[in-house]
This record gives sequence, structure tokens and C-alpha cells, in this order.
Amino acid sequence: MPKFKLIVLYVEDPAVSATFYSRLLEKPIAEQSPGFAMLPLADDVMLGLWKRDAVQPEAGPASTGSEIAFAVDGADDVEAMFRHWSEQSVAIAQTPTRMDFGMTFVGEDPDGHRLRVLTAA
Repeated sequence: MPKFKLIVLYVEDPAVSATFYSRLLEKPIAEQSPGFAMLPLADDVMLGLWKRDAVQPEAGPASTGSEIAFAVDGADDVEAMFRHWSEQSVAIAQTPTRMDFGMTFVGEDPDGHRLRVLTAA
């Protein structure tokens, strides 16, 4: 079975997005060029940020349905991440809310990709 290794988001400006994610996740930028940037998410999983108009083969219009979820231990951790992201001027699409699956909130990156923080099951 293949090993899960990389999530790639198509972005307008890889340098801007890499700085955003590096600051937000407190992770170093591992690789950066004019058309691509990459940083670690967890263990062996990386986040790739590929310049939208440089993707080969050419990508279609930007998806409005993309979301990356980050699990934390409990509701207090959701609140703490919400405060931290708010201090980092992350655009907030949903403030901390209790849903069927637990506490959650949603931020957005510079390209409008949704970033959900939720309590781990």
C-alpha cells in the first residue's frame, strides 16, 4: 500500500503561503523556489504549495471545497488555537462552535483554503 506523504495546495504566491503556514503552524519552510514551497505538517507528511499558474498538467479553476483539518486534544485547545490564529490575523470563517463531532473553528489561508481545528475523537 502506498504511504501518505504530501498534501498539495494550488496557491497564488507560494512565498506568501509558505510564510503564512510557517508562522501559523510554527514549522520551518523546508523547500522554497519561485513556483513551489514545502513545509512539514507532521511526522513524514509535508504540505506543498504550488503556484497555481505553474501546475503541470494545468489545473482547472480553484476549488471552493478544499479543507485541511488539524486535531487537538480538547475544547480548551480549540479555544487556545483560535486565540493564537486570531492574533496572527488569520481570516476566521467560523468562530469556536460545538458541533456533532465536537468543538471546532475554521480559518482561511491567503487563497481561501479552509483550515479547520477540531477536537480529536
